Amino acid sequence: MFQAKIFTLYPDFFPGILKKGIYGRAMEKSLWSLDVINLRNYAEDKHKTVDDTPYGGGEGMVIKPDIVAKAIDQNLNNDEKIIYLTPKGKSFNQNRAKNFLKDKKINIICGHFEGIDQRVIETRGIEEISIGDFILSGGETAAYVILDSILRLVPGVLGNENSCKDESFENGLLEYPQYTKPQIWEKIAVPEVLLSGDHSKIKNWRLSQSEAITRHRRPDLWQKYKKN
Repeated sequence: MFQAKIFTLYPDFFPGILKKGIYGRAMEKSLWSLDVINLRNYAEDKHKTVDDTPYGGGEGMVIKPDIVAKAIDQNLNNDEKIIYLTPKGKSFNQNRAKNFLKDKKINIICGHFEGIDQRVIETRGIEEISIGDFILSGGETAAYVILDSILRLVPGVLGNENSCKDESFENGLLEYPQYTKPQIWEKIAVPEVLLSGDHSKIKNWRLSQSEAITRHRRPDLWQKYKKN
């Protein structure tokens, strides 16, 4: 079973869409589990204060280190990895998703406001992860993205596990174009090679399409692909 723990100020966000469709069915089959930890439960004052103004001045609020530390210490073992979702983190990609799958668990802190105090990041060995060069209102949306990318790799979640193998990033390339019925739509026909039944030709066509798309849209991936 793959285990996910989410540390958040907004526990009602979860499981949300992850309880629907293939992930909901996978949860019912005990292929994965979700534990949501409410950070506000670790505030000790009557107002459940979790943040304060930043030293040095500036806009916004910062989540207090003692709140995050208590939540981690009371819910995780010392050797467990934990990630914090932040725009200044290392880039998340398909290889990272596969690595988390191998660990069979993931622990995620969802940031808010101006983030969390740097001291708890350092003392608890938290890894900072980003899902892209843009800003979200909170880490919950990013957590959905990361969990989606991992859970679809869990054995038994997808009806056909081979469906992952030809997708974008699996072989270092972006995916080739897909077509379905009708054969002719708005006077545009499906490429003849896909109707040929010649699996070798189809494979070569798909590879050439993937290479062309990657070269045009993601020159960074193309350079890595050529080196390999």
